[in-house]
Amino acid sequence: MARMGEETLRGQKPRMDKDYSKVPESDPVESNLEEESLDNKEMTPEEKNLTLEAELAQAKAKAEEHYDHLLRLQAEFDNYRKRTLKEKTEIIKYASERLVGELLPVLDNFERAASAAQINPDFTSFSQGVEMILRQLQTALSKEGLKAMDAVGQPFDPNLHDAVLRVDSEEHPENTVVEELQKGYFLKEKVLRPSMVKVSN
Repeated sequence: MARMGEETLRGQKPRMDKDYSKVPESDPVESNLEEESLDNKEMTPEEKNLTLEAELAQAKAKAEEHYDHLLRLQAEFDNYRKRTLKEKTEIIKYASERLVGELLPVLDNFERAASAAQINPDFTSFSQGVEMILRQLQTALSKEGLKAMDAVGQPFDPNLHDAVLRVDSEEHPENTVVEELQKGYFLKEKVLRPSMVKVSN
């Protein structure tokens, strides 16, 4: 009996509760098409208006933000321009302040020398005082970059010399400065005033 039961079991096909061959398989292409159709669903006119109004409000807020930024930049630039103009005016107005400060002691000494000459008309003392004041003035101006030209004996240079007379000279070669009538000066590297000179023929 047991053997017959085994053979019967072996001879039978396995019984399946469900027939899986009849279960429909899902189509991926069809599924994607359904999702796209949901995404691309037509919007109603009311929804379109609401979307456009939202975009317009956003663009308007952005434009106002840029406009406010532009106004701030314009105000800052205007303040900078006014400030620099004021500073430039002040610099021009008081450009000689330091030089005048350097010359005040010279002015003081000139006033003292003039007062002393009235009380004691000693020419020697007065002359020594004037020489001292002259050296003080030269020192103050040299600090500002003033330098006297050395013209006599130099070849004539129209950039440095103003020839007012031409004279015959046996001591100097032709076209040479033989005499200085008015001293010329450099201010740093710039010619402040050319020398007024006589030049040999």
